[in-house]
Amino acid sequence: MWNKPHLLNALADLLMLVASAALLAAAAVWLVRVPSLPVRQVVFAEPLAHTRRLEIEQVLPAAIKGNFFSLNLDTVRATLGGLPWVRKVDVRRIWPARLEVRIEEHRPLARWGEGRGELVNSYGEVFAALLPEAEQAALPLLYGPPGTAPEVLKRYGELVATFRSVNEKPVQVTLSPRLAWQLKLENGMLVDMGREQPKAPVGVRLQRFIEVYPETVAKRAIRPTVVDLRYPNGFAVRVAGEGKGK
Repeated sequence: MWNKPHLLNALADLLMLVASAALLAAAAVWLVRVPSLPVRQVVFAEPLAHTRRLEIEQVLPAAIKGNFFSLNLDTVRATLGGLPWVRKVDVRRIWPARLEVRIEEHRPLARWGEGRGELVNSYGEVFAALLPEAEQAALPLLYGPPGTAPEVLKRYGELVATFRSVNEKPVQVTLSPRLAWQLKLENGMLVDMGREQPKAPVGVRLQRFIEVYPETVAKRAIRPTVVDLRYPNGFAVRVAGEGKGK
């Protein structure tokens, strides 16, 4: 072997590679364990509307274990993600001793159900968080079977656009377990839209009602308390103290 320079060169290269790998491994272990590289600052990239500083201070210190390199970012994300108003968390290291945290908070668009403190965000996701009473009262109320919040929120948006043409505003939308739709307007009127029908979809029946609303409903001295749109070719109204009429 000593008479074969190419083998000696190859062996030398191999030894250098092993030595370099060992040196890198030792450096990595040192960086992970060295106590002189702590995280000294946590910076939040954007102001938070609902999550309070006290809430963060109560949970974050326990998640920041180790130094700048050994800190587990997934643990930090999971810890902050468990706060009520937090929807999504992004965390990154900034040399030499800083963490930058970017939090996406839930944006509440409606209340969900009744009495459980649940809200629906802009993605149609249900979450539990506290809002001041005045802010809660300003949100519409949506009901539906579990898992239907995105569908109910979408329908609510469509109904708002539809009733805007007659200067009315839906404040409550319900999808029953039998998949029948009902809404309540700001003026107190209940509108039963029923289930989807192949020959008379909810949208078609509702549009027919909207077209005659200004003359048939809006000009009445006493507004109907209930409007029933479940008929394929018309609708029925009920006024307090009166019987039904089409």
